[in-house]
Amino acid sequence: MAPDESVVHIEGPWTHRAVHAGGTRFHVVEAGEGPLVLLLHGFPQFWWTWRHQLVSLAAAGFRAVAPDLRGYGGSDKPPRGYDLPTLAADATGLIRALGETGAVVVGHDWGGLLAWTMAAQDPKCVRRLVAVSAPHPLRLRNALLTDPFGQLRASRRTIGFQLPLLPERRLTRHDAALVGRLLEERSRPGWPEQEESRTYREAFRIPAVSHCALEYHRWFGRSQLRPDGRRYARLMRTEVEAPTLHLHGALDPSVLPRTAQGSSRYVAAPYRWRLFEGAGHFPHEEIPDVFDTELLGWLDDPEPDR
Repeated sequence: MAPDESVVHIEGPWTHRAVHAGGTRFHVVEAGEGPLVLLLHGFPQFWWTWRHQLVSLAAAGFRAVAPDLRGYGGSDKPPRGYDLPTLAADATGLIRALGETGAVVVGHDWGGLLAWTMAAQDPKCVRRLVAVSAPHPLRLRNALLTDPFGQLRASRRTIGFQLPLLPERRLTRHDAALVGRLLEERSRPGWPEQEESRTYREAFRIPAVSHCALEYHRWFGRSQLRPDGRRYARLMRTEVEAPTLHLHGALDPSVLPRTAQGSSRYVAAPYRWRLFEGAGHFPHEEIPDVFDTELLGWLDDPEPDR
């Protein structure tokens, strides 16, 4: 039997609640008081990917909020709206629904692409931007076209997600064993622990999550030659005006460091690049202490360097 949404209500030094934004209900997890830091997860995960940062940010005097993105975890799973402009509008709507006009936005993987999109689409909402394992979307698109033996090859699983129906079945069969393999393939040796893998696999078996999660990939792939994709590409040529911290694992096999490097060309504000040795695609979970030291040090710097 497939699990229900209660499996993502994991207890800890945080609170769970529902927040409505733009007609969509989001499950959010919150800790601490102070300036708002919005934490956006990637694939194939949910809010729990930020469990270490919810604690460290709260202890450092921030209000950390980690939502389940549209289609994931305990949030609504509508049939449409998995394009990056709509997802960015979800996140900016969340910031306002939380009673703020802007936030530090930290995004990993798809959450990172979403954060880049927010900074271009609604720049007043993004006070600072932290992209984790996420190149600027135009850098990613360019690398898929110009680096066939590098980024295109590294993205072969994602390309397979363009097929209808079959990828959903593959991801959820055998208790979502493929989700566990994806985490292992993309991380440093030794991560995730068995219990961590089980938690993500359970959350991915919630009805409709696998389909919704794959719709993100399908929009990005199929929109490239459509009018909505061309409009998005034009939008993303807007330079980012928020100070930007770009964090990446040197061992990341799915988003190559060389793909992410060069994203600074789209940032007009101070920009800092940090490569974590010994970490793969999930540095905030694989090496949380090192990651948090870098993140909190940058947030504490009133004038981050270029």
